[in-house]
Amino acid sequence: MRMKEMVARTGVHERLLRYYEQQGLLAPDRLPSGYRIYSETDVEAVRRIRCLLAAGLPTATIAQVLPCVRTDDDRLVPTCPDLVAQLRRERERISRAIDELATSREMLDHVLSAAPSASAPASTPEPAPESSRYA
Repeated sequence: MRMKEMVARTGVHERLLRYYEQQGLLAPDRLPSGYRIYSETDVEAVRRIRCLLAAGLPTATIAQVLPCVRTDDDRLVPTCPDLVAQLRRERERISRAIDELATSREMLDHVLSAAPSASAPASTPEPAPESSRYA
């Protein structure tokens, strides 16, 4: 299938499909004219890529993980022995990022709690008397 049909089948924009190819996540066949030809395998690969992206994995990691997962009833299943350990490391990385963001949010909440009430008018300094402006 050509690019337009692939977009219709996957819901993924052409630019993203090209990006996935550039990142080594997809390798569609090429016609002599340069047009990309996608297969059913590519459709499934895009679904896996989208799932792994939604799980928070960067594309470099997805390139390593993608050959080691299969789909079973809309669920990704690891097939390589080392993959589970790699995914656990990714999960720890994501957990640390969540903890750091929660700390940042708490700090921001602390700053916001010290702010004057939103309903109170903002105080503005009184203008200087006319005679002292040019002194």
